[in-house]
Amino acid sequence: MEDLLRALAIAVGIWLALIVALVLSGRGALARELATLVPDLVVLFAGLIRDPAVPRRAKFVLAIAGLWLASPIDLIPEFIPVAGPLDDAIVAALALRYVLRTTRVAVVASHWRGSDAMLERLMRLAGHGTARPHGT
Repeated sequence: MEDLLRALAIAVGIWLALIVALVLSGRGALARELATLVPDLVVLFAGLIRDPAVPRRAKFVLAIAGLWLASPIDLIPEFIPVAGPLDDAIVAALALRYVLRTTRVAVVASHWRGSDAMLERLMRLAGHGTARPHGT
């Protein structure tokens, strides 16, 4: 448990340092989006896991992704700038991609608490293209 808390503290520290660096470099809007991304993803994943419209396999994928993100064991250590969180971002994107292939976009969008622009970016990153429901 101590290792998990240490890893979480390191990840949060890197996340905060990146936000500060973006603010100092004049990229405040991007810093705001990054500051809310992790909490928004946690809320999204938790909401999707509880939603009866999400298939069981997708919930399993989300749960495994959540465990991976919380785990202190990473392919790339978190303390390595930029590259450290990369494996976590890939896992989150792959989980979201699977959920989007098995769940209606409207269901996913209903659990998103962040900005519409960030949801659009996440959808494109996950290979979906848009957060706008297609007839759903």
